[in-house]
Amino acid sequence: MSQEQDTKNRDSNSETPQKRAGMELPILGQVSRRTAIKGAAAVAGVAALGVAAAPMLQKTAELSAAEFMQRHFKELTDEDKRIIFERLENEAQEKYDAEVQIGDHPPIRGVRFGYAINLSLCNGNGKCMEACHRENNHDRATQQSYIRIFEMPVGTTDFEQGNTSYDHEVPQKSHYYLPVQCFQCDNPPCVSVCPVEATWQESDGIVVVDYNWCIGCRYCMAACPYHARRFNWKEPEIPADEVNPDQGYLSNRIRPQGVVEKCHFCLHRTRVGKLPACLEACPTGARIFGDLMDPDSNIRWVLANKRCFTIKEELGTKPMMFYFFD
Repeated sequence: MSQEQDTKNRDSNSETPQKRAGMELPILGQVSRRTAIKGAAAVAGVAALGVAAAPMLQKTAELSAAEFMQRHFKELTDEDKRIIFERLENEAQEKYDAEVQIGDHPPIRGVRFGYAINLSLCNGNGKCMEACHRENNHDRATQQSYIRIFEMPVGTTDFEQGNTSYDHEVPQKSHYYLPVQCFQCDNPPCVSVCPVEATWQESDGIVVVDYNWCIGCRYCMAACPYHARRFNWKEPEIPADEVNPDQGYLSNRIRPQGVVEKCHFCLHRTRVGKLPACLEACPTGARIFGDLMDPDSNIRWVLANKRCFTIKEELGTKPMMFYFFD
């Protein structure tokens, strides 16, 4: 794909859901990542900010010259990407003794992805979390996943009354199970607060992160009302035979220490016609994924025929994760 075509897909699609709805995302000033990192170093001496700035300072010290000079992803040519992907593949070979292939999976024009979960069928078994953990090359020691499942008392959607650390047999009487991950909001607050534009929303609605551009400030984590973002506190530990070699630059490649990461609807799968790993792993059939622009899709049928609701709708984030009971 040419740079012009790639840029057109990511930036200039006049048919994006945001434009159709009259909700253009705010355009931030072009803040240099290098300026932001220097700014973090400048405030590091302030005691109140020392702890918060530490990950940024460590990241700065560990950046190679190639990483430091790398331009924003949207500015890269196809040749730039080839060189960067090759460098990252070599790093995976050196650090993890794993042969991987990293690709760029652009959004499909005219597609807007959405997810729905049937809470009458979800029983809290956690298979979706396990699949997410494996698919997205998470650190094995911390058992990270982009999905959390709340064991909720019947009659409430208040997260504070839920339990995400249950280890008993499921399902439990008088409880239901509420899986939460990135809601891929149509008005994502995490995007507007990023000082270096390391995260943005693409035309199919998926909010992505360029891990090589992220400075680890964690503003996006503070802005997300769903607690859907994770900070990578340590270098991931993954045995060579457990590394998923099918990787996307903006999705499941092994993330460096000191960056924020999140669910991306398995874009390296869904943008090539496959289903999210969490959906394929669900043994109860509780998960429904598809194109909201396709009137014949399963997700559209659910929205038309079930009493769906979203979480924290009053905040105006317009999440694309829907829930319903039979």
